[in-house]
Amino acid sequence: MKKVLLSAAAFLIVAMAFAQQDSLTTVKTIEVKTEKKKKKEFDLSGRSDDHFMLQLGYAGWNNTPDTINTGGLPRSANIYFMIDFPFKSNPRISAAIGAGIGTDHIFFKKTYVGIKDITDEIQFKNLSDTNHFKKYKLATTWLEAPIELRYTSRLDKPGKSFKAAIGVKVGTLLKAGTKGKIWQNKSGNTLISYTEKVSSKRFFNTLRVVPTVRVGYGHVSLYAAYQVGTLFKEGLGPDVRPYSIGLTISGL
Repeated sequence: MKKVLLSAAAFLIVAMAFAQQDSLTTVKTIEVKTEKKKKKEFDLSGRSDDHFMLQLGYAGWNNTPDTINTGGLPRSANIYFMIDFPFKSNPRISAAIGAGIGTDHIFFKKTYVGIKDITDEIQFKNLSDTNHFKKYKLATTWLEAPIELRYTSRLDKPGKSFKAAIGVKVGTLLKAGTKGKIWQNKSGNTLISYTEKVSSKRFFNTLRVVPTVRVGYGHVSLYAAYQVGTLFKEGLGPDVRPYSIGLTISGL
Protein backbone atom coordinates (compact mmCIF):
# COMPACT_ATOMS: atom_id res chain seq x y z
CA MET A 1 0.00 0.00 0.00
CA LYS A 2 2.85 2.32 0.88
CA LYS A 3 4.46 1.62 -2.48
CA VAL A 4 1.25 2.55 -4.24
CA LEU A 5 0.94 5.79 -2.31
CA LEU A 6 4.58 6.64 -2.93
CA SER A 7 4.17 5.93 -6.64
CA ALA A 8 1.02 8.05 -6.80
CA ALA A 9 2.74 10.90 -4.95
CA ALA A 10 5.75 10.70 -7.29
CA PHE A 11 3.41 10.75 -10.30
CA LEU A 12 1.59 13.83 -8.96
CA ILE A 13 4.89 15.66 -8.35
CA VAL A 14 6.11 14.92 -11.88
CA ALA A 15 2.76 15.90 -13.37
CA MET A 16 2.73 19.19 -11.43
CA ALA A 17 6.28 19.92 -12.58
CA PHE A 18 5.36 19.39 -16.22
CA ALA A 19 2.19 21.48 -15.78
CA GLN A 20 4.19 24.34 -14.24
CA GLN A 21 6.70 24.15 -17.12
CA ASP A 22 3.85 24.26 -19.67
CA SER A 23 2.32 27.23 -17.85
CA LEU A 24 5.60 29.15 -17.95
CA THR A 25 5.98 28.37 -21.64
CA THR A 26 2.43 29.61 -22.30
CA VAL A 27 3.09 32.84 -20.36
CA LYS A 28 6.29 33.46 -22.33
CA THR A 29 4.43 32.87 -25.58
CA ILE A 30 1.73 35.36 -24.57
CA GLU A 31 4.39 37.90 -23.61
CA VAL A 32 6.10 37.52 -27.00
CA LYS A 33 2.80 37.93 -28.81
CA THR A 34 2.00 40.99 -26.70
CA GLU A 35 5.35 42.55 -27.57
CA LYS A 36 4.71 41.95 -31.26
CA LYS A 37 1.40 43.78 -31.04
CA LYS A 38 3.02 46.98 -29.72
CA LYS A 39 2.79 49.94 -32.10
CA LYS A 40 5.93 50.94 -33.95
CA GLU A 41 7.62 53.89 -32.31
CA PHE A 42 9.10 56.60 -34.56
CA ASP A 43 12.37 58.33 -33.78
CA LEU A 44 11.70 62.06 -34.28
CA SER A 45 15.08 63.23 -32.99
CA GLY A 46 16.43 63.82 -36.50
CA ARG A 47 13.21 65.09 -38.00
CA SER A 48 13.30 68.41 -39.83
CA ASP A 49 10.18 70.54 -39.38
CA ASP A 50 10.93 72.76 -42.40
CA HIS A 51 10.20 75.89 -40.40
CA PHE A 52 11.85 78.19 -42.93
CA MET A 53 10.82 78.25 -46.60
CA LEU A 54 12.26 80.36 -49.41
CA GLN A 55 10.62 80.26 -52.85
CA LEU A 56 11.99 81.63 -56.12
CA GLY A 57 10.03 81.14 -59.32
CA TYR A 58 8.58 82.27 -62.61
CA ALA A 59 5.45 84.43 -62.31
CA GLY A 60 2.75 84.92 -64.90
CA TRP A 61 -0.81 86.03 -65.58
CA ASN A 62 -3.30 83.55 -66.96
CA ASN A 63 -5.84 84.95 -69.43
CA THR A 64 -3.71 87.99 -70.33
CA PRO A 65 -5.21 90.01 -73.25
CA ASP A 66 -3.15 90.25 -76.45
CA THR A 67 -3.17 94.04 -76.11
CA ILE A 68 -0.93 93.86 -73.03
CA ASN A 69 2.76 93.62 -73.97
CA THR A 70 4.50 91.66 -71.22
CA GLY A 71 8.21 90.94 -71.49
CA GLY A 72 11.43 90.30 -69.64
CA LEU A 73 11.62 87.62 -66.97
CA PRO A 74 8.63 87.88 -64.61
CA ARG A 75 9.42 86.43 -61.23
CA SER A 76 8.05 85.57 -57.83
CA ALA A 77 9.92 85.60 -54.51
CA ASN A 78 8.36 84.40 -51.26
CA ILE A 79 9.62 83.80 -47.74
CA TYR A 80 7.66 82.03 -44.97
CA PHE A 81 8.12 80.83 -41.40
CA MET A 82 6.09 77.69 -40.64
CA ILE A 83 5.12 75.73 -37.50
CA ASP A 84 4.73 71.98 -38.06
CA PHE A 85 2.40 69.58 -36.19
CA PRO A 86 3.02 65.83 -36.84
CA PHE A 87 0.09 63.42 -36.58
CA LYS A 88 0.41 61.14 -33.52
CA SER A 89 -0.87 58.11 -35.42
CA ASN A 90 1.60 58.63 -38.28
CA PRO A 91 4.29 61.33 -37.88
CA ARG A 92 5.17 61.04 -41.56
CA ILE A 93 2.06 63.15 -42.13
CA SER A 94 1.84 66.60 -40.58
CA ALA A 95 -0.03 69.88 -40.77
CA ALA A 96 1.80 73.20 -40.95
CA ILE A 97 0.73 76.81 -40.65
CA GLY A 98 2.77 79.99 -40.89
CA ALA A 99 3.15 83.55 -42.09
CA GLY A 100 5.34 85.44 -44.51
CA ILE A 101 5.71 87.75 -47.48
CA GLY A 102 4.95 86.95 -51.13
CA THR A 103 5.93 89.15 -54.09
CA ASP A 104 5.23 89.06 -57.83
CA HIS A 105 7.07 91.13 -60.45
CA ILE A 106 5.53 91.38 -63.95
CA PHE A 107 7.57 93.16 -66.65
CA PHE A 108 6.26 95.06 -69.69
CA LYS A 109 7.70 96.20 -73.03
CA LYS A 110 7.15 99.84 -74.07
CA THR A 111 4.01 100.01 -71.93
CA TYR A 112 2.53 102.37 -69.37
CA VAL A 113 0.32 100.98 -66.57
CA GLY A 114 -1.93 103.64 -65.05
CA ILE A 115 -2.40 102.26 -61.56
CA LYS A 116 -2.95 105.74 -60.11
CA ASP A 117 -4.87 107.39 -62.97
CA ILE A 118 -8.40 108.69 -62.39
CA THR A 119 -10.04 106.39 -64.96
CA ASP A 120 -12.96 103.95 -64.94
CA GLU A 121 -10.54 101.02 -65.28
CA ILE A 122 -6.79 100.49 -65.24
CA GLN A 123 -5.05 101.46 -68.49
CA PHE A 124 -2.28 99.52 -70.25
CA LYS A 125 -1.03 101.96 -72.89
CA ASN A 126 1.21 100.89 -75.77
CA LEU A 127 4.09 103.39 -76.05
CA SER A 128 5.92 101.82 -79.00
CA ASP A 129 5.54 104.98 -81.11
CA THR A 130 6.51 107.46 -78.42
CA ASN A 131 8.76 107.97 -75.40
CA HIS A 132 8.84 105.12 -72.87
CA PHE A 133 10.88 103.48 -70.12
CA LYS A 134 13.55 100.97 -71.10
CA LYS A 135 12.67 98.79 -68.10
CA TYR A 136 9.18 98.76 -66.62
CA LYS A 137 7.42 96.47 -64.15
CA LEU A 138 4.37 96.09 -61.93
CA ALA A 139 5.10 94.63 -58.50
CA THR A 140 2.70 93.42 -55.81
CA THR A 141 3.60 92.58 -52.21
CA TRP A 142 1.37 90.38 -50.03
CA LEU A 143 1.24 89.46 -46.35
CA GLU A 144 0.32 85.76 -46.48
CA ALA A 145 -0.68 82.90 -44.18
CA PRO A 146 0.17 79.54 -45.79
CA ILE A 147 -1.35 76.23 -44.61
CA GLU A 148 0.00 72.84 -45.73
CA LEU A 149 -0.71 69.12 -45.33
CA ARG A 150 2.71 67.47 -45.59
CA TYR A 151 4.16 64.00 -46.16
CA THR A 152 7.75 62.92 -45.43
CA SER A 153 8.91 59.41 -46.38
CA ARG A 154 11.87 59.17 -43.96
CA LEU A 155 11.80 60.70 -40.50
CA ASP A 156 15.31 59.57 -39.56
CA LYS A 157 17.00 61.24 -42.57
CA PRO A 158 14.95 64.27 -43.67
CA GLY A 159 17.77 65.43 -45.95
CA LYS A 160 17.39 62.20 -47.96
CA SER A 161 13.62 61.96 -47.91
CA PHE A 162 10.86 62.30 -50.49
CA LYS A 163 8.53 65.13 -49.51
CA ALA A 164 5.17 66.33 -50.79
CA ALA A 165 2.66 68.96 -49.65
CA ILE A 166 -0.66 70.42 -50.70
CA GLY A 167 -2.09 73.56 -49.24
CA VAL A 168 -3.45 77.04 -49.64
CA LYS A 169 -2.25 80.51 -48.75
CA VAL A 170 -4.44 83.48 -47.92
CA GLY A 171 -2.97 86.93 -48.47
CA THR A 172 -3.74 90.59 -48.05
CA LEU A 173 -2.23 93.19 -50.39
CA LEU A 174 0.38 95.38 -48.71
CA LYS A 175 1.57 97.31 -51.76
CA ALA A 176 1.10 97.56 -55.53
CA GLY A 177 3.32 99.75 -57.63
CA THR A 178 5.06 100.35 -60.94
CA LYS A 179 8.75 101.05 -61.43
CA GLY A 180 10.29 102.49 -64.58
CA LYS A 181 13.99 102.96 -65.37
CA ILE A 182 15.75 105.02 -68.10
CA TRP A 183 13.41 107.25 -70.12
CA GLN A 184 13.93 106.71 -73.88
CA ASN A 185 12.51 107.97 -77.16
CA LYS A 186 10.83 105.64 -79.64
CA SER A 187 14.20 104.89 -81.30
CA GLY A 188 15.65 103.61 -78.04
CA ASN A 189 17.92 106.56 -77.33
CA THR A 190 18.24 107.62 -73.69
CA LEU A 191 16.60 110.93 -72.87
CA ILE A 192 16.83 110.90 -69.07
CA SER A 193 18.50 108.31 -66.86
CA TYR A 194 16.23 108.18 -63.82
CA THR A 195 13.82 105.91 -61.94
CA GLU A 196 10.10 106.54 -61.47
CA LYS A 197 8.00 104.78 -58.82
CA VAL A 198 4.21 104.97 -58.52
CA SER A 199 2.11 103.16 -55.88
CA SER A 200 -1.64 102.59 -55.59
CA LYS A 201 -4.03 99.76 -54.65
CA ARG A 202 -7.08 101.40 -56.22
CA PHE A 203 -7.72 98.86 -59.00
CA PHE A 204 -6.56 95.72 -57.16
CA ASN A 205 -8.37 93.10 -55.13
CA THR A 206 -6.73 93.33 -51.73
CA LEU A 207 -7.48 89.72 -50.71
CA ARG A 208 -6.29 86.61 -52.52
CA VAL A 209 -6.58 82.84 -52.06
CA VAL A 210 -3.90 80.68 -53.71
CA PRO A 211 -3.91 76.83 -53.73
CA THR A 212 -0.38 75.38 -53.68
CA VAL A 213 1.42 72.07 -54.25
CA ARG A 214 5.03 71.01 -53.58
CA VAL A 215 6.98 67.87 -54.47
CA GLY A 216 10.68 67.32 -53.84
CA TYR A 217 13.58 65.51 -52.24
CA GLY A 218 15.43 66.59 -49.12
CA HIS A 219 15.44 70.36 -48.66
CA VAL A 220 14.65 71.25 -52.29
CA SER A 221 11.27 70.91 -53.99
CA LEU A 222 9.28 72.16 -56.96
CA TYR A 223 6.21 74.26 -56.25
CA ALA A 224 3.23 75.55 -58.16
CA ALA A 225 0.65 78.16 -57.11
CA TYR A 226 -2.47 79.50 -58.83
CA GLN A 227 -4.65 82.37 -57.62
CA VAL A 228 -8.36 81.49 -57.45
CA GLY A 229 -9.69 85.03 -57.91
CA THR A 230 -8.69 87.83 -60.25
CA LEU A 231 -5.88 90.29 -59.60
CA PHE A 232 -7.99 93.35 -60.45
CA LYS A 233 -11.40 94.27 -59.11
CA GLU A 234 -14.34 93.24 -61.26
CA GLY A 235 -14.94 95.79 -64.01
CA LEU A 236 -11.77 97.74 -63.19
CA GLY A 237 -9.23 95.67 -65.12
CA PRO A 238 -8.58 92.56 -67.23
CA ASP A 239 -9.63 89.15 -65.89
CA VAL A 240 -6.07 87.97 -65.19
CA ARG A 241 -5.23 85.34 -62.58
CA PRO A 242 -1.63 85.21 -61.31
CA TYR A 243 0.31 81.95 -61.06
CA SER A 244 3.88 80.94 -60.29
CA ILE A 245 6.12 77.87 -60.56
CA GLY A 246 9.60 77.44 -59.19
CA LEU A 247 11.88 76.08 -56.47
CA THR A 248 11.37 75.89 -52.73
CA ILE A 249 14.31 75.67 -50.35
CA SER A 250 13.23 74.49 -46.91
CA GLY A 251 14.94 73.47 -43.70
CA LEU A 252 15.71 74.32 -40.07
